[in-house]
Amino acid sequence: MGVLDSIRDTSRNATEKISNISEVNNLKRKILYEEERIVEIFADLGKKYYKNPDEDPAVFRDLCDDIDTRRRRIKKMKFELNTLRGYKMCPKCDAQNGEKSIFCNVCGARLPDPEDEDFTSLDENDYYTESSNQFFNADSTGNIGL
Repeated sequence: MGVLDSIRDTSRNATEKISNISEVNNLKRKILYEEERIVEIFADLGKKYYKNPDEDPAVFRDLCDDIDTRRRRIKKMKFELNTLRGYKMCPKCDAQNGEKSIFCNVCGARLPDPEDEDFTSLDENDYYTESSNQFFNADSTGNIGL
């Protein structure tokens, strides 16, 4: 029975790894969608302001609220993604830490915990997303500064 148990365990491990890879790819796809949508909303915001800068601020606020909601979703999904990969990222120094760590092993900052009340709070300077960095760094001619 030892050989059969070994084969069964190997099969179970392979199935878990495939499931993990599938979850990681699914989260990456969702994060990319949210980031692309944020870029579209920023563009809509700019167009609305350009066409009518005296527009009711509530129109702009709704778009800004949508952006913040999507940023919170991205924050949660990135945490889930890192958890699937087996680590936590430090919000201060971007160091990888063990998934059970509470404080960063490099700078000592408290690591995010989804159980915390302020887990979905947003920093003022984190509204630029990974895929939109090039978009926001583009000059007025559309050339992307690298």
